[in-house]
Amino acid sequence: MCGIVGAVSQRNIVPILIQGLQRLEYRGYDSCGVAVHQGGELRRSRSTSRVAELDALVQQDGVEGLVGIAHTRWATHGAPAVHNAHPHFSHGTGNDAKSAKAGRIALVHNGIIENHDELRADLKARGYEFTSQTDTEVIAHLIDSIYQGDLFDAVQRAIVQLKGAYAIAVFCREEPQRVVGAREGSPLVLGVGQGENFLASDAMALAGVTDQIVYLEEGDVVDLQQGKYWITTRQAGDQFVRVERPVKTVHAHSGAAELGPYRHYMQKEIFEQPRAIADTLEGIEAITPELFGDKAAAIFPQIDRVLILACGTSSYSGLTGKYWLESIAKIPCAVEIASEYRYRESVPDPRTLVITISQSGETADTLAALKHARAQGMTHTLTICNVSTSAMVRECELAFITHAGVEIGVASTKAFTTQLVALFLLTLVLAKQRGTLPEKGEVAALRNLRHLPAAVQSVLALEPQIMAWADGFTSKQHALFLGRGRHYPIALEGALKLKEISYIHAEAYPAGELKHGPLALVDAEMPVVTIAPADDLLEKLKSNMQEVRARGGQLYVFADADTKIESSEGVHVIRMPEHYGALSPILHVVPLQLLAYHTACARGTDVDKPRNLAKSVTVE
Repeated sequence: MCGIVGAVSQRNIVPILIQGLQRLEYRGYDSCGVAVHQGGELRRSRSTSRVAELDALVQQDGVEGLVGIAHTRWATHGAPAVHNAHPHFSHGTGNDAKSAKAGRIALVHNGIIENHDELRADLKARGYEFTSQTDTEVIAHLIDSIYQGDLFDAVQRAIVQLKGAYAIAVFCREEPQRVVGAREGSPLVLGVGQGENFLASDAMALAGVTDQIVYLEEGDVVDLQQGKYWITTRQAGDQFVRVERPVKTVHAHSGAAELGPYRHYMQKEIFEQPRAIADTLEGIEAITPELFGDKAAAIFPQIDRVLILACGTSSYSGLTGKYWLESIAKIPCAVEIASEYRYRESVPDPRTLVITISQSGETADTLAALKHARAQGMTHTLTICNVSTSAMVRECELAFITHAGVEIGVASTKAFTTQLVALFLLTLVLAKQRGTLPEKGEVAALRNLRHLPAAVQSVLALEPQIMAWADGFTSKQHALFLGRGRHYPIALEGALKLKEISYIHAEAYPAGELKHGPLALVDAEMPVVTIAPADDLLEKLKSNMQEVRARGGQLYVFADADTKIESSEGVHVIRMPEHYGALSPILHVVPLQLLAYHTACARGTDVDKPRNLAKSVTVE
């Protein structure tokens, strides 16, 4: 969601800015733009098409320069339209007539400014003209109104008036070799080059340009010039003091976005799951607390309960983990939607392990929920994350880094299954520490985990059968997904995948809840996808399936081989290769991913970039 790239160099930086935006396309966006300092003025090109079209536009317009900023926007304030696209320029009376005509400040912004209405009213009263509906344009005008010849000073004075979250990159017509960045609540990194410096919302944007990265912290303001930079940070009383931040060598995955023989990145990532799981498990020879960090051995004995904070797909992995943690480790576990948690009164317990789950590690709602939990005295924190350099990892005491690799498709697949692997490992560690995991159980669990990549590979071989099912879903407008026990969260994930990329309205229910309302929706036009593992709830599930058939519903069943569920009129069955016990949810989610993918393909939707959605949700 929203990407920033900025640069100060001795060479034309437009190709670098465009390349950076291309690296950030996976995050999702609906407009994009570039602005540079050229010929003593600000020049920009903006588009509501893809970055490739923007590239053609800047070449057509002859846009080039040594200083510039670029952005991909995911619409919040104002529709996806060129006049709302970033970069924004200041327009108005300003401090001189020239500023009003040509624009003096150029700015890009990630985040949401909560007090933009009152700032807008004040700036309009002072003669500033607004050409967009965005909260971002307010910041450009505000900086312009304060500017007195020192952009760095103007940005510092402006941000103390902002309420909300932001990462910004700014340059000024009057200072042609300078870009200033600032962050509060949204990620921003500094890239250090040879005689040139860069800004980006994600280190991946700078892959191939520099691997020397500084992760800016909350309240930081950075001044970039060609051969130098400096950073200040905001302290109590809105004072700014000079600080040093460590420079880290970060090898971003510049080649990870190759599509290869696959039709879409989502398909590629579904088929990468055996490798992603194997990479996540690599080197694990025993169940030890140290898998989750050096402090884990001291922290875990202090834990009486677990609180999982996550959003979307990550919350469904957390719900699956709850079943494991309570049944195997015998530890109470609550799962909270991060965007709701901090806005309700809850009962804190300092002996709680607070777990955040996030693919990017930059999810704004989850970061805010984490800070709220800590403020309530729950200081023992662990994150399960796919990005080792993310804000979530830096904020938590403990971390488990999944090794899913870069995930381009907006609809998460391999990140989800590796999160489940991490949660199962955590369950085993806590069970062993609490005495609920016998030695034989540990050996068997490790053996099953090592076999998991091969088991997932065998599920992927079901793709041709699932493609045949997908053809029958293309004309449907609604679908139900059913699961029981630890497979209910997998049903939730399957429904989410279908609605995300095919735009079919889908809901998931615990199968036992059918007769408490959803059964009223069942008819011949309502496909009912059912997860049917060979577990203790199988007979109950079969009764729920009969309730569907009695109302003329069409059942699509993913059944383990020994369930004795046969295909018949209105009952379509695909047999899973094997039953996998406690790890069965990881296997059963894979065919649901494939069903959603092939249904979306058949309906002709934009699979990797579904409408209205973003990959990395960095605003509330």
